Amino acid sequence: MPPSDLGEAVPPDGRRIAVAGNPNSGKTAIFNALTGLRHKVGNYPGVTVEKREGRLHDTDITLVDLPGTYALSARSPDEEIARDVLLGRIPGGRHPEGLLIVVDAANLERNLYLASQLLDFGMPAVVACNMVDVAAERGLQVDCRKLSSVLGVPVIPTVATTGQGVAQLRRVLLDLNGRRPRPRAWRLSEDFEAAVERAARVMAESGATPAYAAPGGALLWITDYLSGEPRARRSAERYLARLSEEHAAVLRESAAAVAAIQHDPAAAVIEARYAWISSVARDVVRAAADDPAARESWTDRLDRVLTHRVFGMGIFATLMLLLFLAIFSGAEPLMGLIESGQEAITEWVGPMIPSGAWRSLVTDGVITGVGAVLVFFPQICILFLCLAILEDSGYMARAAFLMDRVMSRFGLHGRSFIPLLSSYACAIPGIMATRTIENRRDRYATILIAPLMSCSARLPVYLTVIGALFGDRLGPKVAVMFGLYALGTGVALLAAVVFKKTLLAGPTPTFIMELPAYHLPRPWPILRVMWDRSKSFLTKAGTIIFTASIVIWALSYFPESATQAAVPTAGGGDQSFAPHAAEADHLHDSYLARMGKAIEPALKPLGYDWRISTALLSSLIAREVFVSTLGIALAVAEDDAGEGLRAGLAAATWPDGRPLITPAVAVSLLVFYVFACQCVSTLAVVRRETQSWRWPLFMFAYMTTLAYLSALAVYQIGSSGWIGGG
Repeated sequence: MPPSDLGEAVPPDGRRIAVAGNPNSGKTAIFNALTGLRHKVGNYPGVTVEKREGRLHDTDITLVDLPGTYALSARSPDEEIARDVLLGRIPGGRHPEGLLIVVDAANLERNLYLASQLLDFGMPAVVACNMVDVAAERGLQVDCRKLSSVLGVPVIPTVATTGQGVAQLRRVLLDLNGRRPRPRAWRLSEDFEAAVERAARVMAESGATPAYAAPGGALLWITDYLSGEPRARRSAERYLARLSEEHAAVLRESAAAVAAIQHDPAAAVIEARYAWISSVARDVVRAAADDPAARESWTDRLDRVLTHRVFGMGIFATLMLLLFLAIFSGAEPLMGLIESGQEAITEWVGPMIPSGAWRSLVTDGVITGVGAVLVFFPQICILFLCLAILEDSGYMARAAFLMDRVMSRFGLHGRSFIPLLSSYACAIPGIMATRTIENRRDRYATILIAPLMSCSARLPVYLTVIGALFGDRLGPKVAVMFGLYALGTGVALLAAVVFKKTLLAGPTPTFIMELPAYHLPRPWPILRVMWDRSKSFLTKAGTIIFTASIVIWALSYFPESATQAAVPTAGGGDQSFAPHAAEADHLHDSYLARMGKAIEPALKPLGYDWRISTALLSSLIAREVFVSTLGIALAVAEDDAGEGLRAGLAAATWPDGRPLITPAVAVSLLVFYVFACQCVSTLAVVRRETQSWRWPLFMFAYMTTLAYLSALAVYQIGSSGWIGGG
């Protein structure tokens, strides 16, 4: 339907248009295509649900990408946020003036449920009927003109991956003068409808809900208020708190009237809505002349192999192994360049600064401390790149399907796989991703085990210790790295069993998830995702780790001594950290060393001296700080700088000359970092997600205990000769 036929005008440029749709409908791809990948990402006020906004290319129209949801029933944080944005209930925000609804043409009936709820809000809208190519491949064709006539809004066929229909969609958004969607066509019982109308009038009168959105808002509010789901009921109560007593009383009376005639109002609404949706789908979706059931797409053919109980698991394990191999071999040249650049900067800057504390601060604290973490940035980029490719190709959903067969045996929901897989990159987005899990017990169980996945912040620690142990032997390094990831995953699943049988006891949930069609990964969106996620690591390195490095440098440099003044500092052309006896003696007496010696007795049974003890303590700020702390605590002469920190760690000794890093100590240290919850940011996110300090404190206690006892057992057994001796 051409834009000129669409009637009523809406405000001009400066509008906000919400982009909504089901997960896997291509909503984000449409959003990226319309904004040209120029958008900003943050969080909604007071919650950790991601907020993405971008300008429609070359306009003043702001597109707001709502979280992907299947409904607006407020059973999850994503659903609640999506609905609150539409109603202008977000603090400091305003409701959008228009809607862009993305539906999957190949799964139209299922997608129309959310679309119909959105259209109930009565604001000008356009529907992007996306993935029409996939529908055609399955022998289906959607009559977009007829669907537009039924819904009362323009419907544009699109293929986001190729750009088909995006230009037309943009033109409609520029002139979104569409008459408001048709009033709800399906009806409930007479008394039910009367109660909804009464509630809608009160909502409009109160000013808490726009008049055009009141009918849809009233229906949602009544079902939420009468729902047995705690989150939905709390959301309804919060809305009442915004009203006067008189208006709130009318809403309660309306809900009571519905409860008197309907045992399960939500079920009645769902049944009526789906009956209407089914009739619409039968009318607008046409099958090909031949039997569509006989048409098998290449996605179906691939799924016969990739989701096979045996072959599928083998392919998944192989892909994960290749990912770990790419992290090592693919990033090695870039790591060498970063190390060389760091050394060159140190040699260039050092002589420009007078000898003393300032030179040491810049060269030993800033350049060397932060550089010791930045050198691992290539591995992190490769990790995020691989995950983005798996996600964009459609394989990620198959991996979740495969893993559900395993995870359900441990009492976990199939949707737990995505948060746990995200936690391999960082536990923070992984924990945030659990908001898509509706059941509280299943969500909390996933949150509690997410930090056991070996996140990218552990990579610097793993690479440093493994490098000190195996040098340039790539095979053993890859095998040990794969084993560490497998160990964390295995223990996480066992912990899930314990939690689901004790603290979070409940039935194993049913897994339902859409499997999107396969397609070739799109380079620019993948690179954008990789950069956005990797940039967050750099930002963290530039704030928390930078600050920690300065603090650690100060603790290692002070108190100054007479012998220290006579020793040149790093960057002066003589040395790197503290290679000579005079400076080593000073470091031994520094505040940093005193802290390490204070906790050394507790960690000596694990094989750690004061230097490793201090690094463990400092890495509570962030795991990555372990590397920069060791770089400051260990004395590495300039002629050893080419070997880097790993060589310095391999050469470190106890006072009696015994090697500090033996196989038993190295494995003990690796095991400690697999299990330890050493990340204040993660604990803070858990606090926000659970709205309680009980769970983050419990998480820190159980993971620290598990890490200590496991590392103790490994070292004691290894020192007896089982691992290689102490």
